[in-house]
Amino acid sequence: MTKTKIGIVGASGYSGQELIRLLLRHPGADIVCFTSRQYSGRAVGEVFPAFRGLTDAKFVESAPDAVAGDVVFLALPHGVAAEYAVALLTRGKRVIDLSADFRLKSAATYKEFYEHDHPAPTLLTQAVYGLPERYRAEIKQAQLVACPGCYPTSIILGVLPVLSQANKILVSSLSGVSGAGRKAAEEYLFAECNESARAYGVPKHRHLSEIEEQLGRTISFTPHLVPLNRGIVSTIYIEPGVPDPLPLYRKFYLHERFVRVTERVEIACASSIQSVPAAAPSFARISIRNENRGAPLASLSTGTTADSCRQPSVSWLVFGSKSTRRAPVTA
Repeated sequence: MTKTKIGIVGASGYSGQELIRLLLRHPGADIVCFTSRQYSGRAVGEVFPAFRGLTDAKFVESAPDAVAGDVVFLALPHGVAAEYAVALLTRGKRVIDLSADFRLKSAATYKEFYEHDHPAPTLLTQAVYGLPERYRAEIKQAQLVACPGCYPTSIILGVLPVLSQANKILVSSLSGVSGAGRKAAEEYLFAECNESARAYGVPKHRHLSEIEEQLGRTISFTPHLVPLNRGIVSTIYIEPGVPDPLPLYRKFYLHERFVRVTERVEIACASSIQSVPAAAPSFARISIRNENRGAPLASLSTGTTADSCRQPSVSWLVFGSKSTRRAPVTA
């Protein structure tokens, strides 16, 4: 098999680490460039002992004109990634961006949610949203791919099979702290996060723009930070009800290699995907069951994905309608 030569810009962050883990074990990948401003000159296995013996490479400086590889992953913050993308595309590289810079088609929407002008607005229409379950053919031809965010991955995969039947979508999501990236900030200190949970980014979390653009409708979305290293749990309420959503999910994901629809009895939880084996690929496990009170209940368990937050996720889908709701119990 001919291997694709790959460069990772920002390889020492959480997203970069996860890319290294996945790509070192991929039979078609040859990582020829690991960049890091902080660790330039140091061996990858020295900085991250988990990779010792798997690669002898060293981190190099992150200058765009020095990045090697036919395909380059950008594991950089939004705003910074776009500048690298411009330079790399000019050099004929294929670019896969893990930041939020190219997930939206509108520069105005980007400015509204990210509070600064887009660094490369002319590239927005060129970028392809990197969700293979929906855009596989387009991704194969794309020079610029925008990887979905962590919350959007859990929500979009959970909603797609019943999107045409959904009139109302409400989402409450819980995220582990690694979703914020590998940086020092007071709100992410152990003493601030441990034994605590809080909503944030309300009412306009940045990922809301991405989710609504992909679903084509307005939703209600409230994210929460919880004391997990990694992982996302999304509870999704959909109206009107779907009598039996399981066949819809099985048909929709029938030919998806990394999406598995399991039997009705399984219930997924965050712990079931946090302990993904080191050699495991990205995967999604979807479980659906009907609760006794009439509202079907579905769970979506997503294995580690190469998104910007390195987050495994679990999504719970609760289907209901006014006609199936029980009257409130009163004393």
